[in-house]
Amino acid sequence: MTTLITVLINRFGYLAVSLLIAIENIFPPIPSEVILAFSGFITTKSELQLFYLALASTLGALIGALTLYWIGSLLKEEKISQMMERPFFQKMGFKKDDVTKANDWFQRYGIWTTFFARFIPIVRSLISLPAGMAKVDLLRFVIFTALGSLIWNTVLLSLGAYLGQNWQQVVMIIEEYSMITCVLLGLILLIGSYYWYANRIRK
Repeated sequence: MTTLITVLINRFGYLAVSLLIAIENIFPPIPSEVILAFSGFITTKSELQLFYLALASTLGALIGALTLYWIGSLLKEEKISQMMERPFFQKMGFKKDDVTKANDWFQRYGIWTTFFARFIPIVRSLISLPAGMAKVDLLRFVIFTALGSLIWNTVLLSLGAYLGQNWQQVVMIIEEYSMITCVLLGLILLIGSYYWYANRIRK
C-alpha cells in the first residue's frame, strides 16, 4: 500500500494527493499519515509546495466528507425510529424518540464535534455520516470540516518535510497517537454507556 501511494504521488503530484485523501476519508484503512508525510518529504526534492499540497489534501478531505454526508442524509429518521421500536432495541433501553434527541443534539453541538473529530483517526471519516443524518447545515459543515482538515493535513505535511528521509517516523508517531486515542475513546464510550444505561433502568 505504501509503495503504491508513493508511486502515485511521485507521478501525479497534487492530483494524486487530493484523490488519495478523498478515498482515505471514505475508506479509513488507507493511511493518511503515509500520504501526507511522504508528500511533505517530496517537497524537499521536487517542485511541489507545502501550501498547495495543504490545499489539495483539504479539497480531497472535503470531497470524501461530503460523500459520507450525502450517504448519511439518505438515511431516514423515520426508518431508524421504527427500528428502535423492535424488541431487541427496546430491551437495550432505546426509545423511539432517541433518534430525534440525537439529531437535535447534533444540530446544537455537532458542528464542533465535526471540527474536533478531524484530529482523531477513523473518527474523522465516520463523523460525516451522523452529520448527514442530522442534516447539519451544509455550509457550516463544509467550513468546519475544511478548517479541521487543513490543520491536520498541514501538521502531517510539515512533519514529513521536517523529517525528510525519515518521514516514515511520522507513521509510527501517528500509530502510537491512534492507539492512545482509541483506548481513551473506548473508556469514555464504556463509561458513558454505563451511566446512560443505568439512567434508563432507573427511569
